[in-house]
Amino acid sequence: MPPSKVHRYLSSFLTAGLISQTGRSGKYLLGPGALQLGLAAIGRHDFVNYAADGLAELCADTGMTALLSVWGNGGATVVRWERAESPTVTSMGLGTTLPLLNSASGRAFLAWAPAAATKAARDAELRRVKKNPSIAPDLTPTASGIDELVRKTKSQGYASVEGKFIPGLVAIAAPVLDWQSEAQAVVTLIGTDPEAVQPGSKPVRQLIAFCKEKSVVSSLSKTSTSRKV
Repeated sequence: MPPSKVHRYLSSFLTAGLISQTGRSGKYLLGPGALQLGLAAIGRHDFVNYAADGLAELCADTGMTALLSVWGNGGATVVRWERAESPTVTSMGLGTTLPLLNSASGRAFLAWAPAAATKAARDAELRRVKKNPSIAPDLTPTASGIDELVRKTKSQGYASVEGKFIPGLVAIAAPVLDWQSEAQAVVTLIGTDPEAVQPGSKPVRQLIAFCKEKSVVSSLSKTSTSRKV
């Protein structure tokens, strides 16, 4: 690009506040206008609808019931639901609130949602599990036990339960992350085959890939790439 054209662009960007120029070095930096544009783009990113758009396809590809939940006042709350061709018998549905410590959805929020958001539920459910350890047999009902569960979940990239919330059903859940790597939503797959929730299984790989695609960093990167083409 000719220097004269570059200068015209820079002058326009300076006027619009998209860039700023340091006085001593003369180097250009992003300006307040660019920050506002970025924040506006982030604010418009609709995690729920973006993830929900692909939920039916994920359900068909995995053969498992798929649900989408967000963190509400009562905890992990189901807001979208796609039933598999072989329907899973459960009383859960839209609006169901899932427990934090013995559901896959809850455990995903425990691992990836801001700690301050889940603290009240964490404390309440820890008391519940202490009274009835059988509802979460793989969890040591102590603060350090919960911390270990969080570490394990993050290292795997997904949360799982086998018949802990609903007997006979297995579930895996992974987060849809925002620009701060915090969960804005959680996608969960439910079925009856215990092999489906094991590390490295096809449904696990499909779920993790789906959630990565729906996370903000990936989606914004794709948008940027498509504009360059």
